[in-house]
Amino acid sequence: MKHIKIAAGLAHVNYGNIAAVVKEAMDAGADYVHSDAADMYNLKNMQLMGGHQIIEGIRPVTDKMIECHIYTTECDRLFIEKLAKVGCNMLIIPAEQFLGAPLAYIINYCREFGMKVGLTVGCYTPLCFVDEAIYDIDRLHIVTHGVDETDGQENWGWRRSVIDMVKRARKMIDEKNPKCELAIDGGLRSDNLEPLIECNPDVIVLSSAIFREKDGITAGVQKCRKAIDESVAKLGL
Repeated sequence: MKHIKIAAGLAHVNYGNIAAVVKEAMDAGADYVHSDAADMYNLKNMQLMGGHQIIEGIRPVTDKMIECHIYTTECDRLFIEKLAKVGCNMLIIPAEQFLGAPLAYIINYCREFGMKVGLTVGCYTPLCFVDEAIYDIDRLHIVTHGVDETDGQENWGWRRSVIDMVKRARKMIDEKNPKCELAIDGGLRSDNLEPLIECNPDVIVLSSAIFREKDGITAGVQKCRKAIDESVAKLGL
C-alpha cells in the first residue's frame, strides 16, 4: 500500500510556541514540515513569516525534512544559502514568478547547497508553466484551494478544476520525471481528501486540519493519517 506523506503546514500555528507544536506534529507521525514564507507583495495574510529564522528555531526538534515554500517575486543566492545553513531541505518557489534563466540559477544554487527544489503551480496558474522545468525539479506542488467554500480567512475548499489538473500533473511526472514528488496543498481536510487521493499524489500538505483540530495536534495528524490510509486502501493505490 502506498504511503502518501503528510507535510504539516505552518500556515495556521501559534508562532509563539513554534518548536513545541512542530515537535508534537512530527512525533504524531507527520512526515515533513512545510514552512510557508511570504514577502509584502504576495499572500497578504501571511506577510513576513516562515523564513530561515523560523526554520532555525524548529530544526533542533526534528530530524525530518523541512521544506520552505516561498510566495515571493524574488529569490537570490544569499536567501538560499541562509536556508541551507539552518537545515532546510527543500525550497519550493512559485512557477509564475520564476521562469527562464532565473529559474536555472535557482535550481543550480539549490544543488550547490545540497537542497531539493520544487515548483508551485498556484491558484489558477496553468500547468503549462512547468512544461520545461519538470525534468529538473524534485517537487511539483499544486495549490488546490479555490474561491468557494471559504470563511475568507483560514478555511477554504478546493476548486473544481483541481482534480483534472492533478491527474494531468501525475501523468506529466510519470512520463517525464518519475523521481519528482507530486504534492497537493490548500483547502484539504480529513473529510474531503478521497477525490484527490484518487489522483495519486505523493505528499499532502495539511495545516488547519492538524493545528486547528479541536482535539489537539496529535489527534489532527492521526485523523488525517487514518483518512489517507483508508482511502489509499479503498482505491488500491
